[in-house]
Amino acid sequence: MSAIAWVAVVVVAVVVILVAGYLVSGQSRRRHLRNRFGPEYDRTLEESESRKDAEQDLIAREERHATLDIRPLDPATRQSYDEKWTEVQERFVDAPGFAVTEADALVTSVMADRGYPTDEFEQRLSDLSVQHASTLDHYRSAHDISSRAARQEASTEELRQAMVHYRALFQELLADSADIPTNGRHAARSNAEEADL
Repeated sequence: MSAIAWVAVVVVAVVVILVAGYLVSGQSRRRHLRNRFGPEYDRTLEESESRKDAEQDLIAREERHATLDIRPLDPATRQSYDEKWTEVQERFVDAPGFAVTEADALVTSVMADRGYPTDEFEQRLSDLSVQHASTLDHYRSAHDISSRAARQEASTEELRQAMVHYRALFQELLADSADIPTNGRHAARSNAEEADL
């Protein structure tokens, strides 16, 4: 085989290796983003012009999140928030619209204490999506109902659903990543609270 033929074979082999590496890294990145963002990955993909744009958006969220000072709550603060939630939930019986407004404010307060910026709702969603993607649909639904409740356009059943949705994010924010219970006190309380509303 001539030298030119060997060079051509080497160039083709290098191109094949580079293309294979690119495809594998793309699949690996996609798998990472799907695992990290769950249903938020699909939502972002639907709202974007291309898969590349969607994945760039999610990567940018991860990079922004890495710059935030997200921190767990100390036990006394968690206990205080837990008690405030119970009070809000008890007020639901007599004033459901007011209780939903309080639930929204309480979730926002926990976010702020954890280190999340709380200025704009869409930015809150983006920041939360990195670690709390599984509860974002709850938060979106609760926020939508809360907005309609402010205009007195939400039924009592919708307000009850808003409380359930807010509670999902509230409890996740309250838990430390190391001690999120799978079937402990919070899970048992969630089922009991669901029945109470």
